[in-house]
Parts: sequence; C-alpha cells; structure tokens
Amino acid sequence: MSKCIAILTGGGDCPGLNAVIRGVVRAATLKRNWQVLGIEDGFDGLVGTPRLRPLTIESVRGILPRGGTILGTSNRGNPLAYPVQEGGKTKLIDVSDQVLANFRRIGAEAL
Repeated sequence: MSKCIAILTGGGDCPGLNAVIRGVVRAATLKRNWQVLGIEDGFDGLVGTPRLRPLTIESVRGILPRGGTILGTSNRGNPLAYPVQEGGKTKLIDVSDQVLANFRRIGAEAL
C-alpha cells in the first residue's frame, strides 16, 4: 500500500513555492509511488472542513512560471492563535486539536 503525504503553503507568498510543490509531487509520485494531497489556504485549510485537492504529475504540469502558490496561502492561519469573532470582538483561540484531528482524518502520514 502506498503512503499519502500532504503539503500546504503558509505564511504568505514568496518566489519558488510552485517549484517546491511540483518537486515534492514529482519526487513522491515517481520515486516513492506516494499519493500527494494539497491543503488549500495554509493551515486555514485544516480548520473546519478540510479543503483538499489531489496533486498529481498532471495537475502540477506547467505551474513553474506561475506566481504565488497553486494551493493558496494564509499568513493569519496560526492554529495556536486562530482569530474568531465573538461578541463583536476578535478573540484568539487554540484550534490545534481540530487541525490535528482533520489531518488524521484525511489519512496523510506526513505534512
């Protein structure tokens, strides 16, 4: 049985993120025969209902010249201090248990 790994991009855009995503997908798929899942919008993609997409050789073809990240990102998605609205005010709460539970639910063995 092949393994499943997940990748996300967090902290904002920077040059080379798509190249890294493509490299991980190619190495995991071609060298290890692993399945790769992309988590959309950084750690925000593991809060609530997980936002996932399968990443394949075909889905990452042609992404090198594209700017940003095909997965989206968030620089506010800190699972230890996640902003929520409560009573008209923003409160920071720890959602790390929810993120870990969702990570386990998707069946990935590494992030």
